Formats: sequence, C-alpha cells, structure tokens
Amino acid sequence: MARNGEQEMSLLRTFMNTNINLRKWFDQQFLPSSFIKDGNKDFIVEMAPSYLRQGMKIYDVGGEAALRIHQKKTALCLNIVGIDISQTELDRAPVGGYDETVCADIVNIHGAGDGDLVICQAVLEHVKDTEGALRSIASLLMPGWRALIFVPSRNAVFARLNVLLPEKLKRKILYGVYSNARAAQGFPSFYHKCTPDDFIAMAKHNGLAVIESRYYYISSYFSFLFPVYLVWRIWVVIFKSIAGHQAAETFSMVLVKKALCKGIEGRQGKVFFSENLW
Repeated sequence: MARNGEQEMSLLRTFMNTNINLRKWFDQQFLPSSFIKDGNKDFIVEMAPSYLRQGMKIYDVGGEAALRIHQKKTALCLNIVGIDISQTELDRAPVGGYDETVCADIVNIHGAGDGDLVICQAVLEHVKDTEGALRSIASLLMPGWRALIFVPSRNAVFARLNVLLPEKLKRKILYGVYSNARAAQGFPSFYHKCTPDDFIAMAKHNGLAVIESRYYYISSYFSFLFPVYLVWRIWVVIFKSIAGHQAAETFSMVLVKKALCKGIEGRQGKVFFSENLW
C-alpha cells in the first residue's frame, strides 16, 4: 500500500511539474515581461531593500520582514518591531530578528508616530477593516516617512474564489495542491477594499500619499493545470485592456505620511518634500 501511495505521489508530482513547465513556456513565449513579474519576489527583493537606511526604526506588520531582511539588520543597525495578531507567527522570526514584539490586531494599534518605515506584506487581505489598518499604519510613522505595502487584489480570480468558497474546502484544495503552504498560508481572507484605486483613496483619507506603485499580473494558483491556467491568462490580458491597473492580481505601494510643512527633522536628518506631493 505504501509503495502504491509513493507511486501515485510521484505521478502527481510529474503531472504538476509538466503543467508548470508548460505555463513557464507559454508566459515566456507569448506574454510581455510586465505580465510575468512575480509581485511577492519583487516586493521583498527589490522594493523593500531599496528603502532601508542606516539606523531605521521599522515596524514589521504581519511577521514577514524579519524573515526577509534579517541579514541586513546588524549591518544597518535596524531596530525592528514585529506586529502580528498571532504570537505563534511572531515566534517564527529568526533569533534576534525583532527588538520588540506586539501581539495585537493591526486595526487596534495606536502608534506613537516614531517609525521610519512600515513593511506590510500580504497581510491586509486578511483584515476585515482595511481602512482602519491603514489608519493604524499611519499612526506608526513619523511625518515624512514611509509605509511599504504589498496586497493581493480583490479583483484577482483567485481572490474572488477565495471569498466565495467555504473555508474548509479552500484549505483542502490549497494544502492538497501546495503542501508547503500549510505553515504560511490558509488564513481567512476578506479582501476588503483591496484594489489599487481603493488603496489610493484610503491612503489619501488617512494622511498618506502614494509616491510609488507597482502592479503585477501573475500568480501561481492555477499553474498546476495548464488548460485552466491558459484560460485564466487570456482573461487577465482582456481584463487589463479594459480596466488597466485595476486588473492587477497583486500590487505594491509606497505611502508617505504627509507632513505639515516641507522640512521634517527625523533620525535620518532633514527631509524635504515637493509641495505637489500633497
């Protein structure tokens, strides 16, 4: 029985790998580079490191930043505060990854306005009150400093399915297809106001200005079955031609907390902003 089970798993892995290779071939042959850029990777490898500066106080909302920028912590003398609703998730951070932890719902955080940077990766889709979360993020920042946010969009097909399907069924499918997702995925998702235009509007309402945005048009959810993946990719191309960046599967934004005056003194020295940002 065990041998038969191993053979079945081997066949399943071969089947999935074949479909994944077909997906990669299709994307490289027929789609522009803007359609095949991975949002998660771009956010944590390219965007987030470009905003790190010596001596920053960083609030990591959701427990991902400490796992990703741990190697830079000592070199840049970063002070990292982890915020998560789950103590278990906070405990996953590398030893010494956090200088302080706060176990709380981000919606209920009332910050001291002493942060240089907030990093929030793939968290806000799990929050029922997204605008309240942005208000809390703004309260963590000093005027003139930034929040880096990565969010799966509610307009993505996988997000719509996530909202519609029962929680138990979603987890069964997710863990069945992606067995390594059990530890890091599968949390309830709501996607409340999780679209690019909604975020731009909510940011403005909470004293934040969008100074950079990136939109991504790929996700891995359908890559295990190429015919389904192909239909989905055709849909994304059509949807983008109609809705523009609102068709993004995921997106990232850099938000700066608005200052009352043009010059703001912080730990990194005086920073000047052009009036047209506001």
